[in-house]
Amino acid sequence: MQIGIFSVGDVTADPTTGRTPSEHERIKATVAIARKAEEVGLDVFATGEHHNPPFISSNPTATLAYIGAQTERLILSTATTLITTTDPVLIAEDYAKIQHLTDGRVDLMMGRGNTGPVYPWFGKDIRKGIELAIENYALLRRLWREDVVDWQGKHRTPLQGYTSTPRPLDGVAPFVWHGSIRSPEIAEQAAYYGDGFFHNHIFWPASHTRQMVALYRRRFEHYGHGTADEAIVGLGGQFFMRRSSQDAVREFRPYFDNAPVYGHGPSLEDFTSQTPLTVGSPQQVLERTLSFRDYAGHYQRQLFLVDHAGLPLKTVLEQLDLLGEILPEMRKGFAEGRPAHVPDAPTHASLVAAAGGARDTTVHATDDVTGARAEDAVEVGA
Repeated sequence: MQIGIFSVGDVTADPTTGRTPSEHERIKATVAIARKAEEVGLDVFATGEHHNPPFISSNPTATLAYIGAQTERLILSTATTLITTTDPVLIAEDYAKIQHLTDGRVDLMMGRGNTGPVYPWFGKDIRKGIELAIENYALLRRLWREDVVDWQGKHRTPLQGYTSTPRPLDGVAPFVWHGSIRSPEIAEQAAYYGDGFFHNHIFWPASHTRQMVALYRRRFEHYGHGTADEAIVGLGGQFFMRRSSQDAVREFRPYFDNAPVYGHGPSLEDFTSQTPLTVGSPQQVLERTLSFRDYAGHYQRQLFLVDHAGLPLKTVLEQLDLLGEILPEMRKGFAEGRPAHVPDAPTHASLVAAAGGARDTTVHATDDVTGARAEDAVEVGA
């Protein structure tokens, strides 16, 4: 079981002080949060991708590469990579490069995004969102798995004899999760390829999460990748902790009431009763999180959103300290009753082992005139 955090990178005013951090402060805070995640023993840090104010999460590849240089164990991921508006050729290159730089500590979560205007900014039509997600991902898989690609589709220019560089580390592409809140087509796509399915799980009731995960599990089995309970599932979540539940509710209420997404809407009490948001003591967060298995089954990755709605960096780091304190019990709880045949979360090492070992897949270019490779000429001269 991988346990970690994700950030959407919002720049939001602190409702208790009225102060809004600068972009620079928020960007540097993201790095500090990721480093703290590794310090307290978490497994994963993931960053979203937004290209509009009030977010600082554009160019997630730069963020993840920078964090990768300052961490040693943390798995770096996205939440999400916009497969609809980002060229799959660029995704193939960028994340293979990060894979090399971090010695394999990277995977991706593909998604359509929830910001409508982003589509025309990148020359795309939002009405084609599902089509783009399907076509672009099919191309991305080929770019990572085939040394030379000839391809033609509906939504980008054709490719002829194209090689994406660098090739994936050890001959194994980064593991891919498909993230969705409400689109069954994305659950179907994840199941078709035998990839992971990540349900956002932070705004909707448990009944909706149950339906989406169950659909993915059924279709995973239908496509012959294994039994339904062997499917690779991830869930999001939200919490705010203090030593006492009363302190947690009192401190978090103004942030909830003014949050850009759900502020000025349902009450904190209604929202926590109807969604996975947990505001209370560490024990309450532990028990609520472990209850997710009641409707999602045994799953592989749990990520929490902890740095949103204007919470100051100091408070976020305190939240991570509290999570670190209950982390051993959380791991123990997730392990209890877990059938032996339910797989662990994929890692680079496990994917390399499943592929039969590491391979150097470097593609050496040939001379356009003679067809000879430079390294062959050196060998002849020697």
